[in-house]
Amino acid sequence: MSMTETKPALSEVDKRDARDRGGDAQPMLIARGLKKHFPITGGVLNRAVGHVRAVDGVNFTVMKGETLGVVGESGCGKSTLARLLMHLIVPDSGELIFDGDEVGAKDGLEIRDMRRLMQMVFQDSYSSLNPRMPVEDSIAYGKTVHGASKAEAKEAARELMAKVGLDPNLFGPRYPHELSGGQKQRINIARALVLEPRVVILDEAVSALDKSVEAQVLNLLRYLKDVFNLTYVFISHDLNVVQYVSDRVLVMYLGEVVEIGPVDEIYESPKHPYTAALLASRLSMDPDDRVEEPPLVGDPPNPINPPSGCRFRTRCEFAEKICEVESPVLPDTEGRAAHACACHMFVPKSGHSKAASLEMPAPKKAARSAS
Repeated sequence: MSMTETKPALSEVDKRDARDRGGDAQPMLIARGLKKHFPITGGVLNRAVGHVRAVDGVNFTVMKGETLGVVGESGCGKSTLARLLMHLIVPDSGELIFDGDEVGAKDGLEIRDMRRLMQMVFQDSYSSLNPRMPVEDSIAYGKTVHGASKAEAKEAARELMAKVGLDPNLFGPRYPHELSGGQKQRINIARALVLEPRVVILDEAVSALDKSVEAQVLNLLRYLKDVFNLTYVFISHDLNVVQYVSDRVLVMYLGEVVEIGPVDEIYESPKHPYTAALLASRLSMDPDDRVEEPPLVGDPPNPINPPSGCRFRTRCEFAEKICEVESPVLPDTEGRAAHACACHMFVPKSGHSKAASLEMPAPKKAARSAS
């Protein structure tokens, strides 16, 4: 399917959603204090001897119609955050507000209804599909669970297969093992859209694909976002992919949000030292731009026993005493243009020597390779 041939003009896309409650100014999602600690058991009585702080007091907003990219090193809590948003795992504390309604609250939005409005696409496209079910039936299944007739569900499945670039007559009767990785992921995208969600969470949805197929799927996601007026939460370790698809970017480190802001500002003028180090670690196509030393050394601390104060201080070249004794707080921000970071260097009178200037110090340049 050619994106240029099938994508409708903007005038043909109805950007209004009858389910919209608060208008464009009201965030689609608000996460407040989301926390998930996984217990570690041991001993004869198998009691909890510690906790892995996978997500530790996360706050952020997702505006309507935008793509929020979530980045960070492996183990920083990105996938756990995605499952908390979907209520696939129960948070220890915190709240999630969907278009003004608190999810799971007595007078709010029921979790079953929320899952109709918010769907997820997983990284492993094969494991996400039932190997004993034709892919057409896999797409239709969710709609039948929510009360649609089999005929209605099958019709919707075939329409969505065409939307994602697969001929329903050719691919509908096939089983997952008969499809390529890119085709399976297109089926998973269609399955996520069959319930007409408003939000789609994409957890490393293109990381298992080769680059040519990855580009096709990314363009497909952008096309579907326009057609169905979707909001995306896009989780990836690939900073270039996140830059391509995102409107805003959220950076996580050891279970916490360290920076959030518009994608252009984050990539051109990062505030937090960790964000700057992540961006400096991107591979360059220019062979003369190679470096011998990584911009960030060492492994993240143990999430069972994170450092006091700022969790990044053990790897930060700008760490000072205040970073050890006091944890920086991410300022409350809402709106598409808000840019905030949790760093003492950007808090006036915080006690950090760099706080007065409120300018991000340039990270140290690594020595260039002689080869």
